[in-house]
Amino acid sequence: MAIQSINPYLILGGRTDDALAFYHDALGAEVIALNRFGDVDGSCPEAMRERVMHAELQLGAARIMLSDGPADAPTAGGAVSIAVRFDDAAQIRRGFERLSVDGTVIQPLFDSPWGTLFGVVVDRFGVSWMLDCTKT
Repeated sequence: MAIQSINPYLILGGRTDDALAFYHDALGAEVIALNRFGDVDGSCPEAMRERVMHAELQLGAARIMLSDGPADAPTAGGAVSIAVRFDDAAQIRRGFERLSVDGTVIQPLFDSPWGTLFGVVVDRFGVSWMLDCTKT
């Protein structure tokens, strides 16, 4: 059996709708799947009906999955970053700037010694992003 893909799955504790709009604006991500708990389980508690059970974002050739998770889902995890490679310097600058809004810049974009424009930002949802773009 061969692994076909590995996708980050973000559990956002009730903030998935905001994250979907934010990542669309920041990175041009497109929602390709969205299911709410109430769509799938008619017997779920009223407070859970509008929470996102599963969503998928398409970012270029990559996918990120997201969920609000159950009401008591822990939202903290290990040290994980989503690494994104761009092919356009203007696009990386735009994405970095937008991800930084209400977030924390860990490493401002800079001309790295390994030949890329590189930066790290933790967005307002606590997701760490490592962005780079080959310098041309």
